[in-house]
Amino acid sequence: MVLLLTELKESYTDFLVSQPNPKTTIMLSFRRLSRANRQRCEESYFPLEDWTPTDWATALAGETGEACNLIAKMRRGDKIDVNDIGRELADIVIYADLLASRLGLDLEKCLVQKFNETSARQGSEVLL
Repeated sequence: MVLLLTELKESYTDFLVSQPNPKTTIMLSFRRLSRANRQRCEESYFPLEDWTPTDWATALAGETGEACNLIAKMRRGDKIDVNDIGRELADIVIYADLLASRLGLDLEKCLVQKFNETSARQGSEVLL
C-alpha cells in the first residue's frame, strides 16, 4: 500500500511539473530532477562518466563560490538581484545531483537520511 501511494505521488508530482499552467503549484521531485539532469548532460554535453568525481566536485565548488561572491557583494552594500543568487543556488543543486549520480548515489535518499540523522541528534521530531 505504501509503495502504491509513493508511486501515485510521484506520478502526480511529475504530472504537476509537466503542466504549463502558471497557476499550478509546481512540486519538483529529486527523482524527476535527477532523470532530467542526467539526460540533458548526456544529450547536450557529454556522458556523465566523462568527468571524474573530482571534476564534478570542482564544478560544484565553482558554483558555490559564485553564490558566495554575490552574497559577499550584497553584504558590502552592492545592489544584487536575489534572483541571481537563486540561479547560482540552482546551479549548486544541479551540480550536487550530477556529482551524486556520478558516484552512484541517490541524492534524494542522501538528503532524507542526513536530515533525519541531524533531527535525531538535535532531539527534533521533524523528519522527512
